[in-house]
Amino acid sequence: MQTLPSPHNANVTSGLSFDMDDWRSGYRSQPEEFAYWLDDVEGEIPTALEGTLFRNGPGLLDIHGHTLKHPFDGDGMINSIAFKNGQAYYHNRFVHTEGYVAEQEAQKPLYRGVFGTQKPGGWFANVFDLKLKNIANTHVIYWGGKLLALWEAAEPHRLDPKTLETIGLDDLEGLLKPGDAFAAHPKIDPGDPAQGQAPRLVNFSIKTGLSSTIRIHEFAPSGDRIKSYQQNIPGFAFMHDCMITPNYVIFFQNPVSFNPFPFLLGLKGAGECIEFNPKAKTNIILMPRDGESTLQSIEAPAGFVFHHVNAFEQDGKVFVDSVVYEDFPSLDEGMTFEDVDFSKVPAGQVWRFELDLAANTCDYSCLISRSCEFPALHPDRVGRPYRYLYIGAAHTSTGNAPLQALLKRDLATGAEQLWSEAPRGFMSEPVFVPHPDSQAEDDGWLLTLIYNAARRCSDLIILDAQDISRGPIARLKLKHHVPYGLHGSFVAEYFGPAIAA
Repeated sequence: MQTLPSPHNANVTSGLSFDMDDWRSGYRSQPEEFAYWLDDVEGEIPTALEGTLFRNGPGLLDIHGHTLKHPFDGDGMINSIAFKNGQAYYHNRFVHTEGYVAEQEAQKPLYRGVFGTQKPGGWFANVFDLKLKNIANTHVIYWGGKLLALWEAAEPHRLDPKTLETIGLDDLEGLLKPGDAFAAHPKIDPGDPAQGQAPRLVNFSIKTGLSSTIRIHEFAPSGDRIKSYQQNIPGFAFMHDCMITPNYVIFFQNPVSFNPFPFLLGLKGAGECIEFNPKAKTNIILMPRDGESTLQSIEAPAGFVFHHVNAFEQDGKVFVDSVVYEDFPSLDEGMTFEDVDFSKVPAGQVWRFELDLAANTCDYSCLISRSCEFPALHPDRVGRPYRYLYIGAAHTSTGNAPLQALLKRDLATGAEQLWSEAPRGFMSEPVFVPHPDSQAEDDGWLLTLIYNAARRCSDLIILDAQDISRGPIARLKLKHHVPYGLHGSFVAEYFGPAIAA
């Protein structure tokens, strides 16, 4: 068996759960920056919910009228919603990267995009132009007293967590040299208070070509670097995400190759030069976190992974849950993202990989066959055995479609809960926030931005994580839309304005 089998017919069922024009309208640019109290609320914001939700994603889908070919090429815009005493304050601001500032001043595109956006003027204007814009649009984290906007191909940008003002590129106390990468998917190891083990932030960078070097950095809660270590692997590596356990950092080396010539000749973006090989294998790479032991590589069937769910060690084995595609999701030649036909794009599904390290073998099974993406779980269960998974999902159980629902899966019993905003609501990544007095793994809230096509605006949704099927306990209505975003995080610190007693 060369590729992971599809557990159901991938054809779209009759009767779409959405309107394409509704979906497209969520991809309008949002050039405005706002700051205001969210006072249009259905339901009640829990008074125990205190802290700040930060989200990142492309805020511009065009540059002064020049439409981007792919939204992943859009400049990063940070959204924050600060909660305290049952009130919420919204703020958004663009990351003022060097490229964003230059293009706003020039009022035209000055850079090529990784995913196919080209400068005006055809191939002649783009040939041999290899300079990429750090768009800082993928993730945003608060660690060691710093708010960092992340894009995996370059250094992070540091922001003021209260004003969202861009302070500048951050080299992490001299760790990063100019142009060094700091991936957009760090993981926070929750540690073990009973054993005196504090949380750690674990992140990576990859330099790739005929062979690849993976470098890992681990940081204390103070922001101080604890250690760095690296390993080399053969072949080209496109690895967007990683997973951790107490003893390993885990990567999936997708079965893809890179043909640089169309990019060098100004014909395609670098991301368009990635080719999926269904006859090859996926290499699951386990890098020991002791920084000394040799890595282990275990073969799995071909599939493509952007995002992992979680990993854990149990009974002498390592288990990895990942969102897997049968092929590399890409646009057809000459197509923009607005032209996508969901029936022809592979759907993500959650698969579990059971790794026997002693035998160097991999077993696998499908946990969730419904089209899904953007997983979330209790932060204390990262890298540990866990029971509850939350994930954005399609409204219908078969076929591919935009994310319009949230799915909760009990991995112990197989029970599921589903809440959907179809036909006119479109989902973003959920973020799980534990209740401050929680005793159960699912005792907390799910926070997610949805695009409400009926209002042509966005809503911030708060759901009870123990029972998402009953719908939002609060709906905070924004005065404008936020283009579909990527990743975000929640911190317990309140970074909003003062609240009158």
